[in-house]
Amino acid sequence: MNNIKLLTANELAKLTNHRSGEIKFGEKVEIIPDGVDIWKFIKESSAKFVLFGIPEDIGVKANHGRTGASTAFESALKSLVNIQHNKFCKGNDLLILGELDVAEEMEKASHLSISNKNEKKELFDLVSKVDKEVSHIIHQIVSTGKFPIIIGGGHNNAYGNIKGLALAKGKPVNAVNFDAHTDFRIMEGRHSGNGFTYAFEEGFLKNYFIFGLHENFVSKSVFNTIKTLQERVRYVSYEEIEVRKTKDFNIELNNAYQFVKTDPFGIELDLDAIPGIYSSAMTLTGFSVQQARHYIHFFGKNKNAAYLHICEAAPNLDDNKTNNHLTGKLIAYLITDYIKSKSLDI
Repeated sequence: MNNIKLLTANELAKLTNHRSGEIKFGEKVEIIPDGVDIWKFIKESSAKFVLFGIPEDIGVKANHGRTGASTAFESALKSLVNIQHNKFCKGNDLLILGELDVAEEMEKASHLSISNKNEKKELFDLVSKVDKEVSHIIHQIVSTGKFPIIIGGGHNNAYGNIKGLALAKGKPVNAVNFDAHTDFRIMEGRHSGNGFTYAFEEGFLKNYFIFGLHENFVSKSVFNTIKTLQERVRYVSYEEIEVRKTKDFNIELNNAYQFVKTDPFGIELDLDAIPGIYSSAMTLTGFSVQQARHYIHFFGKNKNAAYLHICEAAPNLDDNKTNNHLTGKLIAYLITDYIKSKSLDI
């Protein structure tokens, strides 16, 4: 398939740092061999999880955000293949598919300005083009019986994830989103701030729970919209849990779980919700890394948790060359937390 850049054996070998007496993840993960039917191979694979990258930040740019999210998958992959294969997390549980080929779209977007009305529409159109590819690929992965793990890219890709899952399941699905923002803004054209709106209005998203939104960054109109849709769209704010302490983190996890558990659901995590992580909307206040990891474990162990999407990380924005691998390392932790949640009897 021309729209997927498969990870090759040679590329995997170059990324993996071999060490005597150790077995690295990269030595055990599966990849797609040359010349085979991709989806038939995935279906017949013993791996339960399929890792897929979306190296774009067009949706972020179209939403007035800082670009850089296109670099997250490469950074995450370098860290992931060099963790240890052991009894807690086995590399052969994972098949690394590769990444969406968005080189042409990224090149076009680089010449477009968000401040120009016509060029802004072109950015929206490019995001819509990416949407179609993402939804098709997620549909195909889910149809093979596997669990997609998607590394963005912007949060615009939530739309494609939800649509792909819904098409594979033949019905609307649910989503829970660990995020400082709702990404439930108006349908003005596709960008990273309205993926859930489009999925909801087009009938792919049934119930949507936003976990830990930041009250300062949600408009009155969005709050009003959520109020009118409270049977299907709910939230708890970060301030309620960690500032005013009127709500409890673990109780709210369970409330969100009760809201989405009855149907297949996606686990969404936007890294701009965690302080100090280089992202399109970096913050200095928010939930901890430990809370984010527990969030993924808590929801991932449910049988209806159908995919994990980690987005908005922008490791190339870190000018400190000593530390700029840490974002990728964090994503690798989050990926393995999801794998463990479905693979270990904890």
